Amino acid sequence: MDFQMDLGCILQSLENKSILVTGSTGFLAKIFVEKLLRVQPHVKRLFLLIRPTKDETAKDRLQNGVMEKEVFRVLREKYGKGFYSFVWDKVTPLAGDIAYENLGIEENSLKEEMWREINVVVNVAATTNFDERYDVSLVTNTMGAKHVLEFAKKCVKLEMLLHISTAYVAGEKAGLILEKPFNMGETLNGSMGLDIEAEMKLAKERLIELRDDGAEIKAETIAMKELGIQRARFFGWPNTYVFTKAMGEMLLGRFRENVPLVIIRPTIITSTYREPFPGWIEGIRTIDSFIVSYGKGRLRCIPAAHREILDVIPGDMVVNAMIVNMAAHSRQPSIFIYHIGSSVQNPYSIPKLLDKMYHYFSKNPCITDDGRPIRVSRTTIFNAIDTFWLYMTLRYMLPLKGLGLANAVFCKHFDHLYNGLRRRYNFTMRLIHLYKPYLFFKGRFDDLNSEKLRMAMKDNGVVDEMFCFDPKCIDWEEYFMKIHIPGVVKHLFK
Repeated sequence: MDFQMDLGCILQSLENKSILVTGSTGFLAKIFVEKLLRVQPHVKRLFLLIRPTKDETAKDRLQNGVMEKEVFRVLREKYGKGFYSFVWDKVTPLAGDIAYENLGIEENSLKEEMWREINVVVNVAATTNFDERYDVSLVTNTMGAKHVLEFAKKCVKLEMLLHISTAYVAGEKAGLILEKPFNMGETLNGSMGLDIEAEMKLAKERLIELRDDGAEIKAETIAMKELGIQRARFFGWPNTYVFTKAMGEMLLGRFRENVPLVIIRPTIITSTYREPFPGWIEGIRTIDSFIVSYGKGRLRCIPAAHREILDVIPGDMVVNAMIVNMAAHSRQPSIFIYHIGSSVQNPYSIPKLLDKMYHYFSKNPCITDDGRPIRVSRTTIFNAIDTFWLYMTLRYMLPLKGLGLANAVFCKHFDHLYNGLRRRYNFTMRLIHLYKPYLFFKGRFDDLNSEKLRMAMKDNGVVDEMFCFDPKCIDWEEYFMKIHIPGVVKHLFK
């Protein structure tokens, strides 16, 4: 892989650049924007695409939902009372949505200014719910990627389109998963029968059918979610999220022409490792669902392979990789794929995480509303999913049937017990239903391109921790005990 510039000039490569960022209110985008403003205050302008709401304008959402967040604490302390003066000099909030052509930006003069000035387009926007409505996920994750590409093509100074995907577009593959692009229409079940236009048409027709039948919003949502999971599994993907993200990548590869394109595929993104400070996180992410439920005493058992890899990567390392790629591949009319993860360089495992969770919450128990500490015990791990289903039947389903019969005889005398047991059963089953493919995931994500980039950085004298995305430097036990789990408790527990 040939890099055309000295990577020691990463900071200089950001100077006087105009950058469009989509998905600006999301977790990763906040870390990215904060980093750019903090390390390169001479960036020319950040155009931040934000969907306005009924109650808030794009600027309101930027101020209240982005700049007021703790992740900007270091920057606020640096500039003091001049913080917002600095921000509004560098940042332009844009009312828009990648679901629409031209990103939904209506003002012609603004669009023309952007097309004249923008150097880099960074697409972070996505709906990340595993079981999102199929129509919503297609519009955002699939067609949204194409809308961003078409907008980028109109930027006369464009140096790169940087697209954030996910490593799990690979589905449930085992073994070493290579950093390679998708072919248009490629599926994970061995066929080439995927037609994205047909999928869009199918989702639209199903939605019309539901509305013609007078389906209520809740029933419509359930049906569209079921359709997404059904179509994903039909073509070999485990859920709607990774399926629609894979189709988005296909459209980028098919229609990019000579646009310089970098696709970043992170694994499971966790709280910040170093910058702007350790342990910042927002929104319950994949493994955090288990940490939160365990700390609150709700997670008693889990199906998981004892030796399988838990591939996680801190959010600030993903951002560092994004910025380094912006410097390394500027104006190179090719497509580059990067896995950003830890399963090859510094693997961790689910049982080890469960052990850290036990030790942490044993010493730092959560407190109930009435002031009692929540006691935790070691989570039972079922190495086979069938054994787990049997346990759930014996532990929950049979007692629920018994309590249901008792309620019928004694006039709902056991309602409290029944409802509590039912809630725990439903919670556990939903958690496992969503994450089962990753609890038994047997793949490792090859990161040869990322390793070459890291080596190129060292060869060019870039040894500063400012842009580190090397998972080998992470002591996972210390990270989970002293950074990530405390961060989850601080930012996500309510």
